[in-house]
Amino acid sequence: MSNPDKLEEIFRLQEQLNQRIGVDLRHLSDEDKAKWVLNYTRAMTQEIAELVDSVPWKWWAKYQTFDHQNARVEVIDLFHFLISIAQTLGMTADDVFEAYLKKNSVNHRRQDEGYAVKQEDDSRHI
Repeated sequence: MSNPDKLEEIFRLQEQLNQRIGVDLRHLSDEDKAKWVLNYTRAMTQEIAELVDSVPWKWWAKYQTFDHQNARVEVIDLFHFLISIAQTLGMTADDVFEAYLKKNSVNHRRQDEGYAVKQEDDSRHI
């Protein structure tokens, strides 16, 4: 058996988990897509808050410690919801990979050019 692409496997496992909890993202109306994008982004804001709470951000509190293990778990929770958003939008692992490459190139070009002016159209090809 060949080793599956890691990102494709993550997408497969996320689809399986979503279906197990009763969420099928494959055939949604635009209204339902909007609902699920909002559901997942709201969930991500909570996961980000939990990630923030994993680091000692309260400069006035001396009791805090950096919980590396929990921070790592929160990053993975964010991945779960982010992959679900991509799937809600009909994106595959290949789509995400290709879009990432294109956007990464745009970001490098912006840095090369000093990124002094926002160009509204420089990401439209993604």
